[in-house]
Amino acid sequence: MATYAIGDVQGCFGMLKRLLDRIEFDPATDRVLLVGDLVNRGPQSAEVLRWAMRNEKSVRVVLGNHDLYLIARALGALARKKRDTLDGVLDARDRGDMIDWLRTRPLAYRNNGHLIVHAGILPAWTADEAEQLAGEAEEMLQSKDAAKLLSSLGEPPRKWSDKLRGLDRVVSIVQVLTRMRTCWKDGVPNLEFSGPPEEAPAGCRAWFDVPGRKEKDVTVVFGHWAALGLHVGERAIGLDTGAVWGNKLTAMRLKDRTVFQEAAR
Repeated sequence: MATYAIGDVQGCFGMLKRLLDRIEFDPATDRVLLVGDLVNRGPQSAEVLRWAMRNEKSVRVVLGNHDLYLIARALGALARKKRDTLDGVLDARDRGDMIDWLRTRPLAYRNNGHLIVHAGILPAWTADEAEQLAGEAEEMLQSKDAAKLLSSLGEPPRKWSDKLRGLDRVVSIVQVLTRMRTCWKDGVPNLEFSGPPEEAPAGCRAWFDVPGRKEKDVTVVFGHWAALGLHVGERAIGLDTGAVWGNKLTAMRLKDRTVFQEAAR
């Protein structure tokens, strides 16, 4: 039995199937952890979702920003963007099943010393706090207030405080877990920068490089940052290697950090 974490698939179902063949994935014994962004930009988002749903006992998923965007469109909370490739999901007969399933996926998932999130966690959060805060956001995402939450995610980020309440609090949580790549010195997430770490604005650095991080009891496994590429740090593993941009889809066997990659065709 082995557990593999896989980076952002983004509708690249052909690459995912080839990567699963490469690692000889057996759903009866193995586990796959998807770091979010199952959908959008690639051509087969619906196929990725249906595969994950069929294999729910052996596949764990955390939500990424593109997954949340799909839910937002389905709920009428956001309009279509030019580069969307989500019509295959939204026009499907089983659209409701796929959206309902997505809405019940977590924003953070703990597995044998690893914390799986899409983007990252604030340096001020412990792993336990990150899980607890993710749970608060998941509760709203599954409620009648989901559309209000999803339509508010584009608001400017604010400095985190446990005193935040209501919608402001949950928006901040979701922005961190699904959109953050870097932080400013005052701890405010930078949600605009998406380039490589060495090109980050002055006073801004990768969230996993901020001194004094508190999640010392886990290794955070994340995606979301294609310009970062494969990142294997002591307590942070980044797996978004730009599959949808014609690069590679990456899997890591977590017990020994062996890396497997499938190139785009």
